[in-house]
Amino acid sequence: MKVTIERAALLRALGHVHRVVERRTTIPILANVLIDASAGTLMLKATDLDLEITEKVSADIGQPSATTLPAHTLYDIVRKLPEGAQVSIEGSGEQGQLTLRSGRSRFNLQSLPESDFPDVTSGEFSHSFSLPPADLKKLILKTQFAISSEETRYYLNGIFLHVAEVEGHQLLRAVATDGHRLARVELPAPAGSAGMPGVILPRKAVNEILRLVEDAEGAVAIELSTNKMRFSFGETVLTTKLIDGTFPDYGRVIPANNDKRLTVERGVFREAVDRVSTISSERGRAVKLALSEGRLVLSVTNPDQGSAVEEIEADYDGPPIDIGFNSRYLLDIADQLDSDTALFRLADPGSPTLIQDRDGASALYVLMPMRV
Repeated sequence: MKVTIERAALLRALGHVHRVVERRTTIPILANVLIDASAGTLMLKATDLDLEITEKVSADIGQPSATTLPAHTLYDIVRKLPEGAQVSIEGSGEQGQLTLRSGRSRFNLQSLPESDFPDVTSGEFSHSFSLPPADLKKLILKTQFAISSEETRYYLNGIFLHVAEVEGHQLLRAVATDGHRLARVELPAPAGSAGMPGVILPRKAVNEILRLVEDAEGAVAIELSTNKMRFSFGETVLTTKLIDGTFPDYGRVIPANNDKRLTVERGVFREAVDRVSTISSERGRAVKLALSEGRLVLSVTNPDQGSAVEEIEADYDGPPIDIGFNSRYLLDIADQLDSDTALFRLADPGSPTLIQDRDGASALYVLMPMRV
């Protein structure tokens, strides 16, 4: 193998692929990144057996070959080289070593054979469609915070993607819930998505997609089957296994008859919640919302710290009601709303509350109350 490449191009590609590699793995080959040099292109690939990322970059290939090198070590070396440097990688790989040179720096790195590297991308994809980067980012960013971290309910450890028909319109929906809160975002279903199976995209893949979509310039090509999903961001391709489980019937927890409407300025509400929650207990984080005509009183009582009260203007004309919520959850949802106002639709202190920008908004949030 003999490859010469600009440091910036190599660093960018390694930055995308090396994050998949677990720092502690019992399988040595999974600590490495596959490097395949051929016909003016250097292809990098990394995997943890559940998630795989590949990226192609232009390079001067003097001698085509393929091998694997320690992913994090290689990334750290290239990261510490000076800007504008040229990097050369060469060696036969037969002795289990390759040499990386840049300027006066020289590194001899242990390699493992390319034949040992696993391939998780084989298999057919039944559906394919594309999304603008902004739409893909919206689906993920506005639901990601509600993903459950409870390992026993593994089917909640990701985002549920599926196509639903509402009043004759096909909608692509992303849903996440941890049992205390639920986030649902929808947009018109893209061509090719009709009839796709409902799939659960795991948390690690969600995090990587959010990073990759920031650099995406054109539409993101998406392919999926019942057990795998692939996202193509130009020369960068992410393939992930899907969570093998059944997502619960989330429609049953979205209330349809919440008749009490509260409208507040989103920024004012968020800041008030943030202030009064300063003295809430780390365990409960409960904040009480006392609603009455034209006003909203937020309060927190902590036997160890004291109490806090703040009143803000609100548009509410229903009967007085006191209801408690986890303040962290309220802040998370407020951060996801796009408009200057937040609409709460409530039933009673013991029933779930709906939160949206407005009626019919593409993003909808459900929050379970707390006893206060």
